[in-house]
Amino acid sequence: MNFNFPKIIIITGHYGSGKTNVSVNIALSLAATGEKVTVVDLDIVNPYFRTADFGELFADKGIRLITPMYANSNLDIPALSFDLAAIINEEGYVVIDVGGDPEGAVALGRYGDLLKKRSDLQLYYVVNKYRYLTSTPGEAVELLNEIKAASGLECSGIINNSNLGVLTDGKTVSESSEYAKSVAEEAGAPLLFTCSQEKNLGGIEHSMPVEIYVKPVWEV
Repeated sequence: MNFNFPKIIIITGHYGSGKTNVSVNIALSLAATGEKVTVVDLDIVNPYFRTADFGELFADKGIRLITPMYANSNLDIPALSFDLAAIINEEGYVVIDVGGDPEGAVALGRYGDLLKKRSDLQLYYVVNKYRYLTSTPGEAVELLNEIKAASGLECSGIINNSNLGVLTDGKTVSESSEYAKSVAEEAGAPLLFTCSQEKNLGGIEHSMPVEIYVKPVWEV
């Protein structure tokens, strides 16, 4: 699908939702069209899967990567070493991968007043029906409301990324459709698209094929 992304794209969601893989795919798709792209890793703690892990891939595709001071270290210190205000004023697209819970979204709150003034910014919430704590629409929306309160930003759209890792097939994705629609309805935000590998998207409306870049260490 051809989706009209805004200049500033904020991706959030619960741990295990696949938000980082979505962020990586969006950044790569934009760069493939010749656009200037910057990816900001705004995880202020040190989770297992983060966009900071893809420095070599991004460099190969001409994508600039901005990371916290202690990313990919054994230090769990919530420190930012960059000026997000300056970055979002630069030319090109900015994809911001935010920590996967309300604590992670607090980093966005630091820039809340600035970000809320931007008409070229949208926050997308990634959901996965098959993950603990977001397996029902109510649970998913409850977490989204916590993220909105922590960041001070509204949700512009829902991205359905429901999967079972390597066990995902077309049935897995298809059976998440009603869940995703219910999340969007309860959240009062549009369901933008469903993400999965292209082989799993037959018959799914408003879909976005993705490659799997973020993998558990036992699948690497």
